[in-house]
Amino acid sequence: MATLPLAENTTQNAIFKMYEDRAENAGRPHLGASVIGHDCHRYLWYLFRWAHIEKHEGRLLRLFETGTLQEKRLIENLQAAGVMVKAVDEDGEQFAFQSVGGHFGGSMDGAALGLVEAPKTWHVLEFKTANGRSFADIAKKGVEIAKPMHFAQMQLYMGWAILTRAMYIAVNKDNDDIYTERIEFNKRYFDALVEKAVSIISAEIPAIPLGVERTSMPCKWCSMVELCHGTAAPEVSCRTCVHVTPELDGNARCSCREHGKDLTLAEHRNACAKHLHIPNLL
Repeated sequence: MATLPLAENTTQNAIFKMYEDRAENAGRPHLGASVIGHDCHRYLWYLFRWAHIEKHEGRLLRLFETGTLQEKRLIENLQAAGVMVKAVDEDGEQFAFQSVGGHFGGSMDGAALGLVEAPKTWHVLEFKTANGRSFADIAKKGVEIAKPMHFAQMQLYMGWAILTRAMYIAVNKDNDDIYTERIEFNKRYFDALVEKAVSIISAEIPAIPLGVERTSMPCKWCSMVELCHGTAAPEVSCRTCVHVTPELDGNARCSCREHGKDLTLAEHRNACAKHLHIPNLL
């Protein structure tokens, strides 16, 4: 007997659709500390310029939420183990940092004092979740090799928070095992990451691709592959407009030469009738 296809109108799909309906599907106002460790400058430039906005399916959006929910549990675990944790500032907000005129930054998971490995030293806290295969790779190789983007993220938070150590805590989503690793601050690497952000934000055109063609690694699995190597059209917003310049002297300020003014975030997202794509995007 043939197996009947799954019905589309199911509770499972309704849950996933809820996540898709409430997703913002909009570019981040700034280049994030969580991505600056990516190898491809072209990818990062596309990301900052909102050349392509990723739209995730509901199942994946729910998976992202699962990672976020794990943070609260880990903070409670640390506190129960006698560790002092600061996860929010005096205003009750997550610790946020800005750099490069407000165009670059990120939010730190927290800071801890009283960790067993060095009880008198404040540590940046970075929480992650990983499937069994990825978790094993981290445990075998260490964060710097296995997850260079996570490593870069912690270096930035240490530099911005003026701390010299970070504690990386990863949870295995398959069996709830925990991996911890202390990371030492590297001032030279921190400075290089900030300079990298400056070069990407101030660049008028994208860098050359890392891969020669769309089937090359790492381009093959990149979310920007159709834009970079294919025929996909770039998004229409002020970030992809030739008239707009990210200024490095203000609070994430972008100026428009066509209208002679700074743009609000809403204006960024809703390009005017005089929008002209940056030629190198086409």
